[in-house]
Amino acid sequence: MSCDDQSREILHSSYNLTSTLAAVIHCHSNTPGEPLVLQCLQVLQKLTYNTRIFQSASYIHELITFLMTNIQSQNEDVVMSCLGLLANLCRDNISVQIYIKSLDNVKQFYRTLINFLAHNSLTVVVFTLSILASLSLNEKVGEKLFDAKNIHQTFQLVFNIIVNGDGTLTRKYSVDLLVDLLKNPKIADYLTRYPHFSACVSQVLGLLHSKDPDPAAKVLELLLAMCSVSGLRSLLCEVVFKPAGLKLRAAGRDGGRKAQCGLALVQWLSSPVEGGESCSLQVLQLLSELLEETLGAESMPDSTLSFVEMLLPVLLGLLKGLNLSQGDAHLRKHCLRISYVTSLLLILCSEDTTRSLVSCQISAQLCLSQVEAILSCCHSSNPLSCLPPSSDDDLSQVCAEALLKTLELMSKLRQHVKDMETSFYRMLQDQRIVTPLSLALTSHHRDRVQTGLSLLFEATALPDFSSFVLGESIAANNAYRQREAELSVKRVAVQEVPPLRTNTSTLDSSSVSSKSVHSLVEKIQTGLELQEQVKDSHVSEIIDVYEQKLVAYASKESRLQDLMEAKALALSQADRLLAQYRFQRAQAEAEARKLAGLLKDAERRREELKVELSGQVLEVERSKADMEELLQHNSRLQRDSEEHQDLKGAYNTLLNRFNETERLLKEVQAAHVSLTKQTDTLRKNHEALQLQQNKTASLLEEREEEIRSLNSDLQKKNGDISGLRAELRAEEEKVKEREQERRDLEETVDVLRKELNKTEQARKDASIKASSLELQKSQLETKLKQKEDELNKHSAMIAMIHSLSSGKMKSDVNLSL
Repeated sequence: MSCDDQSREILHSSYNLTSTLAAVIHCHSNTPGEPLVLQCLQVLQKLTYNTRIFQSASYIHELITFLMTNIQSQNEDVVMSCLGLLANLCRDNISVQIYIKSLDNVKQFYRTLINFLAHNSLTVVVFTLSILASLSLNEKVGEKLFDAKNIHQTFQLVFNIIVNGDGTLTRKYSVDLLVDLLKNPKIADYLTRYPHFSACVSQVLGLLHSKDPDPAAKVLELLLAMCSVSGLRSLLCEVVFKPAGLKLRAAGRDGGRKAQCGLALVQWLSSPVEGGESCSLQVLQLLSELLEETLGAESMPDSTLSFVEMLLPVLLGLLKGLNLSQGDAHLRKHCLRISYVTSLLLILCSEDTTRSLVSCQISAQLCLSQVEAILSCCHSSNPLSCLPPSSDDDLSQVCAEALLKTLELMSKLRQHVKDMETSFYRMLQDQRIVTPLSLALTSHHRDRVQTGLSLLFEATALPDFSSFVLGESIAANNAYRQREAELSVKRVAVQEVPPLRTNTSTLDSSSVSSKSVHSLVEKIQTGLELQEQVKDSHVSEIIDVYEQKLVAYASKESRLQDLMEAKALALSQADRLLAQYRFQRAQAEAEARKLAGLLKDAERRREELKVELSGQVLEVERSKADMEELLQHNSRLQRDSEEHQDLKGAYNTLLNRFNETERLLKEVQAAHVSLTKQTDTLRKNHEALQLQQNKTASLLEEREEEIRSLNSDLQKKNGDISGLRAELRAEEEKVKEREQERRDLEETVDVLRKELNKTEQARKDASIKASSLELQKSQLETKLKQKEDELNKHSAMIAMIHSLSSGKMKSDVNLSL
């Protein structure tokens, strides 16, 4: 149950399980190796992960003391669980950090933690680094521990644990450690200059190829934290969007994995995994950060454009899939996904090249269907038509944000996508859009307010936009927020809060005041019961007055309790500081005596080390001689390997030549067979052609006799043809005259057509003038038809003449033949 976020929150807040388990551990603190204590530590480690625990809660001080004591005692049975639990308590918890630093034995505790850095278990090392980063990152100890000399080793260690970790737990804490280190500007600057950053990130991205959502979520959390550092965003863009280089491939664990870094991110969007909804949202947020960085640069590489082309169909596919029958949980997930996807598409629309890619693949119908589906779904369940709760995670707020993001995307693409402008303005004039627009305008998120103002600027110019309803909705939202604030103050005043640990006087005063408040409430209730039959109209006013007084008394009581607790805490801190000062003074004197003894031991040890050093020098000389022999043997083996490679290449060359020669031989044999068949065919054809030639020669002699008789007839016909040619020339001159007349008529037609175009232009100015010109046009067209009829007649006559002349010539030729 403690592994689930919701159940963990219920166990911590509603059932106060953290203090209960701390009390159990305190009762059994003398037997830390007991199984019950180990189980309590394991449950607490899971229960306190990513949960802030107040150090003023019950038994937390005793729990911290127990953890530090067992860590310093180096009890192997519980040391790992104690380190993990203390890392959870210290992370992002200033009150716990201050309390630990104020303890007397904190320096000794630091020394113990630094010794744990040489432990065999990587999990212990990660826990230790996490505690040291939380306690001493901004102090002298942290500056020495995470300085420029050691930080690169720390980076390499953390990246190795993330990639090749012992398990999910170690990887999870390693990611948290690196995220905490990145919050320090100096360490973030060291990471930007880390030479192996690109190779390490490519290996980390390789973990996304698995379908387990838990490690993928931590990897994406790390990448998002890196995006918060300006110097790392450009490096991440190079790793994700650019193809893999040879050097980086050689440095990585898997040479081909870096080329698929961007593809791994897209796969988390396209292939749904059970429990991976948060991972897909993290991927969308990461891609938004990276693409915003890339598009903001001076020049955009082609690899980014190809990645965007691959990404767009997946993004548009995420906009689909809303099923109204699956309930509010599915609607919330879908609206959150739409918000992230449209935010990414809006970033792509900020640059001309990517905007053109988006406009080519998106359609107005898709955006319109999304807006209509969200509006219909929300109004069917009626979360938007009522006043919204103040929580940002409420369904109405999520739906409103998705709706307005989609409308903003339609506004960006209205000039680039067909029918997008019409759909956009139609949705702005829909009455249902008023409520989400009022939610955006009254929101405390500046991005939502800016989006609402931009849409309001577009909508106010439309005729059917209901600005009056928008004003009423904004006023209702403001009134609801004010009423909700008043009710929350009253609920906090009368709510039973578990008492904090304080002195007896505070408890007595709080109990007396609470008794007086309860007695006053009982009196009011009895008075109301007596007056229930009368139904006085002023009862509600009296109740409001008493409620205000009760709230004032409760607030005064809480302030007094806070002041008394602060005073008691200050007194205890002063006593603790005095005792700490006395103890430190005595400790300093004891340390001075120890240092004198240590100095004598160091002198004696120095003499012993001199003798050992001389022996080590002799061993180094012998090892150098052995190294030279090994190098010579290695060079001989290298030469043998090169000769083997040369012989292998020559063998492969001869084998290729043999295969090529064998293939040519088979081709030549096939060609020889085909040529033999062709020779037999040609011999048969030659004999048939010889017989045909003899027959043709006899026929040729007969035809020569016929030609001689035809030549005599042809000479007679030539005389007749010369007379007909003279008549033909006369007819051709007449045809030329007709052709000239036809050309003149065509020029007249062209002039009339130009006048017709002018009349068409003038028709737009005055209808009367157009009608007269159309009448003239019709008259001219009738004349033109008459002329064309005449031309057709002339052309028919010419064709008849040609046919007669050609008919006579053919008949003469036939007669002569």
